[in-house]
Amino acid sequence: MTENNPAGPTRTLRLLGGVAATILLGGCVSFSPDAGLTPAQTVAYSELGKDVVKVSSEADAAGIQQRVEDLLRRPLTPDSAVQIALLKNRGLQAAFNDLGVSEADYVQTSLPPSPTVSLSRLGGSLELEVERQILIGLFELATLPARTAIAEERFRAAQFRTAEAVLRLAAETRREYYRAIAANQQVAFMQQALGTAETASELAKQLGESGALNKLEQAREHAFYQELGAQLARARIEQKVARERLIRQLGLWGRDIDFRLPNSLPPLPARIASAQDIERRALERRVDLQALRHDLNAVAGQYGLTNATRFVSDVELAGLSSYERTTSAFTEDGQTVVESERIKRRGLEIEFTIPIFDFGAVGVRNAQETYMAAANRLAERAVNVRSEAREAYLRYRGNYDLARHYQGRVLPLQKTIQDEATLQYSGMLVDVSQLIIDARTRILSNVDAINARRDFWIAATDLKAALVGGVAGSGGEGGGQAVAAAGGGGGGH
Repeated sequence: MTENNPAGPTRTLRLLGGVAATILLGGCVSFSPDAGLTPAQTVAYSELGKDVVKVSSEADAAGIQQRVEDLLRRPLTPDSAVQIALLKNRGLQAAFNDLGVSEADYVQTSLPPSPTVSLSRLGGSLELEVERQILIGLFELATLPARTAIAEERFRAAQFRTAEAVLRLAAETRREYYRAIAANQQVAFMQQALGTAETASELAKQLGESGALNKLEQAREHAFYQELGAQLARARIEQKVARERLIRQLGLWGRDIDFRLPNSLPPLPARIASAQDIERRALERRVDLQALRHDLNAVAGQYGLTNATRFVSDVELAGLSSYERTTSAFTEDGQTVVESERIKRRGLEIEFTIPIFDFGAVGVRNAQETYMAAANRLAERAVNVRSEAREAYLRYRGNYDLARHYQGRVLPLQKTIQDEATLQYSGMLVDVSQLIIDARTRILSNVDAINARRDFWIAATDLKAALVGGVAGSGGEGGGQAVAAAGGGGGGH
Protein backbone atom coordinates (compact mmCIF):
# COMPACT_ATOMS: atom_id res chain seq x y z
CA MET A 1 0.00 0.00 0.00
CA THR A 2 1.42 3.37 -1.04
CA GLU A 3 1.15 6.22 1.41
CA ASN A 4 0.12 9.57 -0.04
CA ASN A 5 2.50 12.43 0.64
CA PRO A 6 0.39 15.45 1.61
CA ALA A 7 3.40 17.73 1.33
CA GLY A 8 3.73 17.15 -2.46
CA PRO A 9 0.84 19.37 -3.56
CA THR A 10 1.89 21.98 -1.04
CA ARG A 11 5.38 22.13 -2.49
CA THR A 12 3.88 22.43 -5.97
CA LEU A 13 1.73 25.37 -4.95
CA ARG A 14 4.70 27.03 -3.28
CA LEU A 15 6.76 26.54 -6.43
CA LEU A 16 4.02 28.09 -8.57
CA GLY A 17 3.76 30.94 -6.13
CA GLY A 18 7.49 31.52 -6.41
CA VAL A 19 7.30 31.53 -10.20
CA ALA A 20 4.43 34.00 -10.11
CA ALA A 21 6.33 36.23 -7.69
CA THR A 22 9.41 36.16 -9.91
CA ILE A 23 7.38 37.18 -12.96
CA LEU A 24 5.60 39.82 -10.90
CA LEU A 25 8.86 41.41 -9.75
CA GLY A 26 10.80 41.08 -13.00
CA GLY A 27 8.18 41.36 -15.76
CA CYS A 28 5.86 44.18 -14.69
CA VAL A 29 6.15 47.44 -16.59
CA SER A 30 6.03 50.75 -14.74
CA PHE A 31 4.57 54.02 -16.00
CA SER A 32 7.04 56.27 -17.81
CA PRO A 33 7.88 59.58 -16.08
CA ASP A 34 6.89 61.62 -19.16
CA ALA A 35 3.59 59.81 -19.75
CA GLY A 36 4.96 58.29 -22.97
CA LEU A 37 5.48 61.66 -24.67
CA THR A 38 9.14 61.15 -25.60
CA PRO A 39 8.51 60.56 -29.37
CA ALA A 40 6.10 63.52 -29.52
CA GLN A 41 8.53 65.79 -27.67
CA THR A 42 11.42 64.66 -29.85
CA VAL A 43 9.50 65.28 -33.07
CA ALA A 44 8.25 68.66 -31.86
CA TYR A 45 11.78 69.78 -31.01
CA SER A 46 13.63 68.34 -33.99
CA GLU A 47 11.08 69.08 -36.74
CA LEU A 48 9.32 72.17 -35.39
CA GLY A 49 11.74 73.69 -32.91
CA LYS A 50 8.90 73.72 -30.35
CA ASP A 51 8.01 71.92 -27.14
CA VAL A 52 4.86 70.20 -25.94
CA VAL A 53 3.58 69.93 -22.39
CA LYS A 54 0.90 67.70 -20.93
CA VAL A 55 -1.31 69.61 -18.54
CA SER A 56 -1.72 67.43 -15.46
CA SER A 57 -2.15 70.00 -12.69
CA GLU A 58 -3.20 73.56 -11.99
CA ALA A 59 0.47 74.53 -11.77
CA ASP A 60 1.05 73.22 -15.31
CA ALA A 61 -1.96 75.16 -16.59
CA ALA A 62 -0.80 78.37 -14.87
CA GLY A 63 2.71 78.04 -16.30
CA ILE A 64 1.38 77.46 -19.82
CA GLN A 65 -0.99 80.43 -19.56
CA GLN A 66 1.90 82.67 -18.58
CA ARG A 67 3.96 81.50 -21.56
CA VAL A 68 1.03 82.08 -23.91
CA GLU A 69 0.43 85.59 -22.56
CA ASP A 70 4.10 86.42 -23.12
CA LEU A 71 3.83 85.26 -26.76
CA LEU A 72 0.61 87.22 -27.30
CA ARG A 73 2.19 90.53 -26.27
CA ARG A 74 3.79 90.74 -29.73
CA PRO A 75 2.20 90.26 -33.16
CA LEU A 76 1.92 86.57 -33.97
CA THR A 77 4.47 84.94 -36.21
CA PRO A 78 4.02 81.48 -37.77
CA ASP A 79 6.35 79.99 -35.14
CA SER A 80 4.70 81.68 -32.16
CA ALA A 81 1.26 80.64 -33.45
CA VAL A 82 2.39 77.02 -33.64
CA GLN A 83 3.86 77.15 -30.14
CA ILE A 84 0.65 78.58 -28.69
CA ALA A 85 -1.42 75.88 -30.42
CA LEU A 86 0.84 73.13 -29.06
CA LEU A 87 0.38 74.53 -25.56
CA LYS A 88 -3.29 75.51 -25.54
CA ASN A 89 -5.16 73.29 -28.00
CA ARG A 90 -7.39 70.99 -25.94
CA GLY A 91 -7.72 68.48 -28.75
CA LEU A 92 -3.99 67.85 -28.51
CA GLN A 93 -4.28 67.49 -24.74
CA ALA A 94 -7.00 64.89 -25.34
CA ALA A 95 -4.57 63.02 -27.62
CA PHE A 96 -2.06 63.04 -24.75
CA ASN A 97 -4.75 61.62 -22.46
CA ASP A 98 -5.53 58.88 -25.00
CA LEU A 99 -1.83 58.03 -25.00
CA GLY A 100 -2.02 57.73 -21.22
CA VAL A 101 -4.86 55.24 -21.62
CA SER A 102 -2.70 53.23 -24.07
CA GLU A 103 0.15 53.19 -21.57
CA ALA A 104 -2.22 52.03 -18.82
CA ASP A 105 -3.32 49.14 -21.07
CA TYR A 106 0.34 48.28 -21.68
CA VAL A 107 1.14 48.25 -17.97
CA GLN A 108 -2.00 46.23 -17.24
CA THR A 109 -1.06 43.60 -19.82
CA SER A 110 2.39 43.19 -18.29
CA LEU A 111 0.93 42.20 -14.91
CA PRO A 112 0.64 38.49 -14.03
CA PRO A 113 -2.88 37.06 -13.85
CA SER A 114 -4.61 37.56 -10.55
CA PRO A 115 -5.20 34.32 -8.62
CA THR A 116 -8.78 33.42 -7.81
CA VAL A 117 -9.45 32.36 -4.23
CA SER A 118 -12.62 30.54 -3.22
CA LEU A 119 -13.74 29.48 0.24
CA SER A 120 -16.70 27.28 1.05
CA ARG A 121 -18.11 26.06 4.36
CA LEU A 122 -20.73 23.41 4.78
CA GLY A 123 -22.11 22.61 8.22
CA GLY A 124 -24.81 20.48 9.72
CA SER A 125 -25.91 19.63 13.20
CA LEU A 126 -22.76 17.66 14.01
CA GLU A 127 -20.66 17.99 10.81
CA LEU A 128 -18.49 20.76 9.38
CA GLU A 129 -16.69 20.84 6.02
CA VAL A 130 -14.41 23.71 4.92
CA GLU A 131 -12.88 23.85 1.42
CA ARG A 132 -10.29 26.35 0.19
CA GLN A 133 -9.31 26.72 -3.48
CA ILE A 134 -6.78 28.88 -5.38
CA LEU A 135 -6.91 29.11 -9.20
CA ILE A 136 -3.96 30.28 -11.28
CA GLY A 137 -4.06 30.68 -15.09
CA LEU A 138 -1.05 28.71 -16.27
CA PHE A 139 -1.27 29.77 -19.90
CA GLU A 140 -1.61 33.40 -18.90
CA LEU A 141 1.60 33.02 -16.92
CA ALA A 142 3.37 31.14 -19.71
CA THR A 143 2.39 33.64 -22.41
CA LEU A 144 2.91 36.74 -20.28
CA PRO A 145 6.24 37.76 -21.93
CA ALA A 146 4.78 37.40 -25.43
CA ARG A 147 1.64 39.33 -24.55
CA THR A 148 3.72 42.05 -22.92
CA ALA A 149 5.84 42.40 -26.07
CA ILE A 150 2.68 42.74 -28.19
CA ALA A 151 1.27 45.36 -25.84
CA GLU A 152 4.54 47.26 -26.02
CA GLU A 153 4.32 47.41 -29.82
CA ARG A 154 0.78 48.75 -29.58
CA PHE A 155 1.93 51.39 -27.12
CA ARG A 156 4.83 52.40 -29.38
CA ALA A 157 2.36 52.79 -32.27
CA ALA A 158 0.17 55.00 -30.06
CA GLN A 159 3.22 57.12 -29.22
CA PHE A 160 3.97 57.80 -32.88
CA ARG A 161 0.30 58.54 -33.58
CA THR A 162 0.46 61.13 -30.83
CA ALA A 163 3.57 62.59 -32.47
CA GLU A 164 1.61 62.70 -35.73
CA ALA A 165 -1.18 64.60 -33.95
CA VAL A 166 1.42 67.17 -32.87
CA LEU A 167 2.65 67.59 -36.44
CA ARG A 168 -0.88 67.73 -37.83
CA LEU A 169 -1.90 70.48 -35.40
CA ALA A 170 1.25 72.47 -36.21
CA ALA A 171 0.65 72.20 -39.96
CA GLU A 172 -3.01 73.16 -39.75
CA THR A 173 -2.18 76.10 -37.49
CA ARG A 174 0.29 77.41 -40.06
CA ARG A 175 -2.26 77.04 -42.85
CA GLU A 176 -4.91 78.97 -40.93
CA TYR A 177 -2.32 81.59 -39.96
CA TYR A 178 -1.43 82.28 -43.61
CA ARG A 179 -5.10 82.34 -44.58
CA ALA A 180 -5.86 84.90 -41.86
CA ILE A 181 -2.94 87.12 -42.89
CA ALA A 182 -3.98 86.93 -46.55
CA ALA A 183 -7.55 87.86 -45.62
CA ASN A 184 -6.28 90.89 -43.67
CA GLN A 185 -4.10 91.93 -46.60
CA GLN A 186 -7.00 91.66 -49.04
CA VAL A 187 -9.20 93.79 -46.81
CA ALA A 188 -6.46 96.43 -46.53
CA PHE A 189 -6.04 96.55 -50.30
CA MET A 190 -9.80 96.71 -50.93
CA GLN A 191 -10.11 99.57 -48.44
CA GLN A 192 -7.41 101.47 -50.28
CA ALA A 193 -9.09 100.80 -53.65
CA LEU A 194 -12.46 101.84 -52.22
CA GLY A 195 -11.00 105.11 -51.01
CA THR A 196 -9.69 105.86 -54.50
CA ALA A 197 -13.03 104.89 -56.05
CA GLU A 198 -14.89 107.11 -53.58
CA THR A 199 -12.76 110.09 -54.57
CA ALA A 200 -13.40 109.34 -58.24
CA SER A 201 -17.12 109.02 -57.60
CA GLU A 202 -17.25 112.40 -55.86
CA LEU A 203 -15.29 113.94 -58.71
CA ALA A 204 -17.71 112.44 -61.25
CA LYS A 205 -20.62 113.92 -59.33
CA GLN A 206 -19.05 117.36 -59.39
CA LEU A 207 -18.23 117.07 -63.09
CA GLY A 208 -21.80 116.00 -63.77
CA GLU A 209 -23.17 119.03 -61.95
CA SER A 210 -20.94 121.27 -64.07
CA GLY A 211 -22.01 119.51 -67.27
CA ALA A 212 -18.51 118.18 -68.03
CA LEU A 213 -19.57 114.52 -67.54
CA ASN A 214 -22.70 112.91 -68.88
CA LYS A 215 -25.06 110.81 -66.76
CA LEU A 216 -23.89 107.49 -68.25
CA GLU A 217 -20.30 108.06 -67.22
CA GLN A 218 -21.41 109.32 -63.82
CA ALA A 219 -23.46 106.15 -63.30
CA ARG A 220 -20.48 104.00 -64.26
CA GLU A 221 -18.26 105.70 -61.68
CA HIS A 222 -20.91 105.40 -58.97
CA ALA A 223 -21.60 101.73 -59.84
CA PHE A 224 -17.88 100.94 -59.69
CA TYR A 225 -17.67 102.50 -56.22
CA GLN A 226 -20.71 100.57 -54.97
CA GLU A 227 -19.37 97.33 -56.44
CA LEU A 228 -16.08 97.81 -54.61
CA GLY A 229 -18.02 98.40 -51.41
CA ALA A 230 -19.77 95.05 -51.80
CA GLN A 231 -16.46 93.31 -52.50
CA LEU A 232 -14.95 94.90 -49.38
CA ALA A 233 -17.91 93.68 -47.30
CA ARG A 234 -17.37 90.16 -48.62
CA ALA A 235 -13.64 90.38 -47.88
CA ARG A 236 -14.37 91.49 -44.31
CA ILE A 237 -16.60 88.46 -43.79
CA GLU A 238 -13.81 86.19 -44.99
CA GLN A 239 -11.38 88.04 -42.73
CA LYS A 240 -13.48 87.39 -39.63
CA VAL A 241 -14.09 83.76 -40.55
CA ALA A 242 -10.38 83.15 -41.15
CA ARG A 243 -9.51 84.70 -37.79
CA GLU A 244 -12.04 82.51 -35.98
CA ARG A 245 -10.57 79.41 -37.62
CA LEU A 246 -7.14 80.45 -36.43
CA ILE A 247 -8.49 81.06 -32.93
CA ARG A 248 -9.87 77.53 -32.82
CA GLN A 249 -6.52 76.07 -33.84
CA LEU A 250 -4.74 78.12 -31.18
CA GLY A 251 -7.21 77.00 -28.51
CA LEU A 252 -7.70 80.55 -27.23
CA TRP A 253 -10.74 82.18 -25.67
CA GLY A 254 -11.66 85.23 -23.58
CA ARG A 255 -9.31 88.18 -23.74
CA ASP A 256 -6.60 86.04 -25.35
CA ILE A 257 -8.38 86.19 -28.71
CA ASP A 258 -7.47 89.88 -29.10
CA PHE A 259 -4.07 89.02 -30.52
CA ARG A 260 -2.38 91.02 -33.26
CA LEU A 261 -1.38 89.80 -36.70
CA PRO A 262 1.14 91.23 -39.18
CA ASN A 263 -0.15 93.45 -41.96
CA SER A 264 1.13 91.27 -44.80
CA LEU A 265 2.35 87.78 -45.62
CA PRO A 266 6.06 86.98 -45.32
CA PRO A 267 8.07 87.77 -48.45
CA LEU A 268 8.94 84.96 -50.82
CA PRO A 269 12.24 83.24 -50.07
CA ALA A 270 15.17 83.86 -52.35
CA ARG A 271 15.73 80.11 -52.77
CA ILE A 272 13.47 77.12 -52.37
CA ALA A 273 14.00 73.56 -51.18
CA SER A 274 15.37 70.89 -53.48
CA ALA A 275 13.43 67.88 -54.68
CA GLN A 276 16.47 65.59 -54.41
CA ASP A 277 15.76 62.32 -52.55
CA ILE A 278 12.37 63.64 -51.49
CA GLU A 279 10.73 60.20 -51.53
CA ARG A 280 13.52 58.62 -49.49
CA ARG A 281 13.38 61.41 -46.93
CA ALA A 282 9.64 60.99 -46.56
CA LEU A 283 9.91 57.22 -46.09
CA GLU A 284 12.58 57.65 -43.42
CA ARG A 285 10.95 60.45 -41.45
CA ARG A 286 7.18 59.98 -41.63
CA VAL A 287 5.85 59.21 -38.15
CA ASP A 288 2.67 57.58 -39.46
CA LEU A 289 4.82 54.95 -41.21
CA GLN A 290 6.60 54.26 -37.95
CA ALA A 291 3.26 53.82 -36.19
CA LEU A 292 2.11 51.32 -38.83
CA ARG A 293 5.38 49.40 -38.53
CA HIS A 294 4.72 48.94 -34.81
CA ASP A 295 1.16 47.87 -35.66
CA LEU A 296 2.55 45.21 -37.97
CA ASN A 297 4.99 43.99 -35.32
CA ALA A 298 2.17 43.72 -32.80
CA VAL A 299 0.00 41.70 -35.17
CA ALA A 300 2.97 39.48 -36.06
CA GLY A 301 3.50 38.78 -32.38
CA GLN A 302 -0.18 38.04 -31.92
CA TYR A 303 -0.11 35.66 -34.89
CA GLY A 304 2.75 33.68 -33.34
CA LEU A 305 0.98 33.58 -30.00
CA THR A 306 -2.22 32.30 -31.58
CA ASN A 307 -0.34 29.44 -33.22
CA ALA A 308 1.34 28.55 -29.93
CA THR A 309 -1.96 28.28 -28.03
CA ARG A 310 -4.29 27.09 -30.75
CA PHE A 311 -5.04 23.61 -29.35
CA VAL A 312 -5.45 24.44 -25.68
CA SER A 313 -7.04 27.77 -25.17
CA ASP A 314 -6.75 28.00 -21.39
CA VAL A 315 -5.41 26.03 -18.47
CA GLU A 316 -6.16 26.76 -14.86
CA LEU A 317 -4.35 25.11 -11.98
CA ALA A 318 -6.37 24.86 -8.82
CA GLY A 319 -4.79 24.18 -5.45
CA LEU A 320 -7.31 22.47 -3.18
CA SER A 321 -7.36 22.24 0.56
CA SER A 322 -10.27 20.54 2.28
CA TYR A 323 -11.01 20.30 5.97
CA GLU A 324 -13.77 18.11 7.39
CA ARG A 325 -14.87 17.67 10.98
CA THR A 326 -17.39 15.00 11.95
CA THR A 327 -18.87 14.91 15.43
CA SER A 328 -20.82 11.98 16.86
CA ALA A 329 -22.48 11.52 20.24
CA PHE A 330 -23.61 8.31 21.98
CA THR A 331 -24.45 7.08 25.48
CA GLU A 332 -22.16 4.69 27.29
CA ASP A 333 -22.69 3.54 30.92
CA GLY A 334 -25.29 6.22 31.35
CA GLN A 335 -23.00 9.02 30.18
CA THR A 336 -23.02 10.98 26.93
CA VAL A 337 -19.80 10.59 24.98
CA VAL A 338 -18.88 12.99 22.14
CA GLU A 339 -16.26 11.99 19.58
CA SER A 340 -14.83 14.26 16.82
CA GLU A 341 -13.02 13.15 13.70
CA ARG A 342 -10.98 15.62 11.67
CA ILE A 343 -10.03 14.95 8.06
CA LYS A 344 -7.67 17.18 6.02
CA ARG A 345 -7.24 16.77 2.28
CA ARG A 346 -4.90 18.52 -0.14
CA GLY A 347 -4.51 18.16 -3.88
CA LEU A 348 -4.43 19.70 -7.33
CA GLU A 349 -7.10 20.13 -9.96
CA ILE A 350 -6.35 21.02 -13.59
CA GLU A 351 -9.05 22.38 -15.85
CA PHE A 352 -8.59 23.31 -19.50
CA THR A 353 -10.66 23.95 -22.59
CA ILE A 354 -9.97 22.16 -25.87
CA PRO A 355 -11.54 23.65 -29.03
CA ILE A 356 -12.71 20.28 -30.35
CA PHE A 357 -14.88 21.77 -33.08
CA ASP A 358 -12.28 23.86 -34.96
CA PHE A 359 -8.94 23.02 -33.23
CA GLY A 360 -8.10 26.75 -33.16
CA ALA A 361 -8.49 27.24 -36.92
CA VAL A 362 -10.81 30.23 -36.47
CA GLY A 363 -8.37 32.03 -34.21
CA VAL A 364 -5.44 31.30 -36.52
CA ARG A 365 -7.34 32.49 -39.60
CA ASN A 366 -8.39 35.66 -37.79
CA ALA A 367 -4.79 36.42 -36.81
CA GLN A 368 -3.51 35.62 -40.30
CA GLU A 369 -6.01 37.89 -42.02
CA THR A 370 -5.36 40.63 -39.48
CA TYR A 371 -1.62 40.37 -40.12
CA MET A 372 -2.08 40.57 -43.90
CA ALA A 373 -4.40 43.56 -43.49
CA ALA A 374 -1.76 45.35 -41.39
CA ALA A 375 0.97 44.49 -43.92
CA ASN A 376 -1.14 45.75 -46.84
CA ARG A 377 -2.03 48.88 -44.90
CA LEU A 378 1.65 49.60 -44.33
CA ALA A 379 2.47 48.96 -48.00
CA GLU A 380 -0.38 51.23 -49.11
CA ARG A 381 0.81 54.02 -46.84
CA ALA A 382 4.38 53.68 -48.13
CA VAL A 383 3.14 54.05 -51.72
CA ASN A 384 0.96 57.00 -50.75
CA VAL A 385 3.80 58.67 -48.86
CA ARG A 386 5.93 58.65 -52.00
CA SER A 387 3.11 60.16 -54.05
CA GLU A 388 2.22 62.72 -51.36
CA ALA A 389 5.84 63.90 -51.25
CA ARG A 390 5.99 64.31 -55.02
CA GLU A 391 2.60 66.05 -55.17
CA ALA A 392 3.51 68.39 -52.29
CA TYR A 393 6.72 69.41 -54.02
CA LEU A 394 4.92 70.03 -57.31
CA ARG A 395 2.51 72.37 -55.55
CA TYR A 396 5.35 74.00 -53.64
CA ARG A 397 7.41 74.67 -56.75
CA GLY A 398 4.43 75.65 -58.90
CA ASN A 399 3.02 78.13 -56.38
CA TYR A 400 6.45 79.65 -55.88
CA ASP A 401 6.83 80.27 -59.60
CA LEU A 402 3.30 81.65 -59.82
CA ALA A 403 3.79 84.04 -56.90
CA ARG A 404 7.10 85.22 -58.37
CA HIS A 405 5.36 85.79 -61.72
CA TYR A 406 2.71 88.03 -60.13
CA GLN A 407 5.28 89.85 -58.05
CA GLY A 408 7.83 90.41 -60.79
CA ARG A 409 5.72 90.85 -63.91
CA VAL A 410 1.95 91.13 -63.55
CA LEU A 411 1.78 93.75 -60.79
CA PRO A 412 4.43 96.06 -62.30
CA LEU A 413 2.60 95.98 -65.65
CA GLN A 414 -0.74 96.68 -63.99
CA LYS A 415 0.75 99.67 -62.17
CA THR A 416 2.13 101.01 -65.45
CA ILE A 417 -1.29 100.60 -67.08
CA GLN A 418 -2.99 102.40 -64.21
CA ASP A 419 -0.54 105.30 -64.27
CA GLU A 420 -0.80 105.74 -68.05
CA ALA A 421 -4.60 105.41 -68.03
CA THR A 422 -4.84 108.08 -65.34
CA LEU A 423 -2.66 110.44 -67.37
CA GLN A 424 -4.68 109.86 -70.54
CA TYR A 425 -7.96 110.28 -68.66
CA SER A 426 -6.70 113.57 -67.26
CA GLY A 427 -5.83 114.63 -70.81
CA MET A 428 -9.29 113.56 -72.01
CA LEU A 429 -7.72 110.91 -74.26
CA VAL A 430 -9.73 107.98 -72.80
CA ASP A 431 -13.18 107.88 -71.28
CA VAL A 432 -14.17 106.77 -67.80
CA SER A 433 -15.25 103.31 -69.01
CA GLN A 434 -11.71 102.36 -69.98
CA LEU A 435 -10.39 103.74 -66.71
CA ILE A 436 -12.83 101.60 -64.72
CA ILE A 437 -11.96 98.47 -66.72
CA ASP A 438 -8.26 99.02 -66.03
CA ALA A 439 -8.95 99.62 -62.33
CA ARG A 440 -10.98 96.42 -62.03
CA THR A 441 -8.24 94.43 -63.74
CA ARG A 442 -5.62 95.85 -61.39
CA ILE A 443 -7.72 95.00 -58.32
CA LEU A 444 -8.18 91.42 -59.48
CA SER A 445 -4.45 91.10 -60.19
CA ASN A 446 -3.52 92.34 -56.73
CA VAL A 447 -5.98 89.98 -55.06
CA ASP A 448 -4.64 87.09 -57.15
CA ALA A 449 -1.09 88.04 -56.20
CA ILE A 450 -1.98 87.96 -52.51
CA ASN A 451 -3.63 84.56 -52.97
CA ALA A 452 -0.62 83.26 -54.88
CA ARG A 453 1.75 84.18 -52.07
CA ARG A 454 -0.66 82.69 -49.52
CA ASP A 455 -0.86 79.47 -51.53
CA PHE A 456 2.93 79.25 -51.66
CA TRP A 457 3.29 79.40 -47.89
CA ILE A 458 0.51 76.86 -47.46
CA ALA A 459 2.24 74.62 -50.02
CA ALA A 460 5.49 74.99 -48.06
CA THR A 461 3.61 73.81 -44.95
CA ASP A 462 2.13 70.88 -46.89
CA LEU A 463 5.60 69.90 -48.14
CA LYS A 464 6.93 69.80 -44.58
CA ALA A 465 3.94 67.68 -43.52
CA ALA A 466 4.48 65.31 -46.46
CA LEU A 467 8.08 64.74 -45.33
CA VAL A 468 7.62 64.27 -41.58
CA GLY A 469 3.90 63.67 -40.98
CA GLY A 470 0.78 65.64 -40.25
CA VAL A 471 -0.82 65.45 -43.69
CA ALA A 472 -4.55 66.04 -43.36
CA GLY A 473 -6.50 62.76 -43.41
CA SER A 474 -3.45 60.51 -42.96
CA GLY A 475 -4.25 59.32 -39.44
CA GLY A 476 -3.66 55.64 -38.80
CA GLU A 477 -6.72 54.80 -36.77
CA GLY A 478 -7.52 51.81 -38.91
CA GLY A 479 -4.25 50.20 -38.06
CA GLY A 480 -4.80 50.59 -34.35
CA GLN A 481 -8.27 49.11 -34.58
CA ALA A 482 -7.00 46.13 -36.55
CA VAL A 483 -4.35 45.42 -33.95
CA ALA A 484 -6.86 45.70 -31.15
CA ALA A 485 -9.12 43.22 -32.91
CA ALA A 486 -6.39 40.59 -32.80
CA GLY A 487 -5.29 41.36 -29.25
CA GLY A 488 -5.93 39.53 -26.04
CA GLY A 489 -6.82 40.78 -22.61
CA GLY A 490 -4.31 41.57 -19.96
CA GLY A 491 -3.93 40.27 -16.47
CA GLY A 492 -3.92 42.13 -13.21
CA HIS A 493 -2.97 41.94 -9.60
